[in-house]
Amino acid sequence: MPKLVVQNLASRQVFVAQGQTLLKALQAEGIDWMHACGGKGRCTTCRIIVREGLQHFGPLTAAETRYRNNGRLQDNERLTCQCTLENGDAVGVVPNQTKLPHLTYTA
Repeated sequence: MPKLVVQNLASRQVFVAQGQTLLKALQAEGIDWMHACGGKGRCTTCRIIVREGLQHFGPLTAAETRYRNNGRLQDNERLTCQCTLENGDAVGVVPNQTKLPHLTYTA
């Protein structure tokens, strides 16, 4: 099962089941993650900055493509409510703009 490591959450490791979105996997591990639209791909608050393993993600969804084309999602960012981790591990960080005030983030 592919693994996501969230570096700025004390390198927390999350295993992602086949077909499971990163947001669902994070929530299953009890990790609170910003998702203002309820995980419907209508905002970009759930994004993750991918530092390693971008090639292991599934294809961009229509929502991700729309935000990327509008300049609201960078090439190294994915929406956790939309993306899957398919064939390998990845490392990412929570962007500064979407950090939750009640969580402690590491450098």
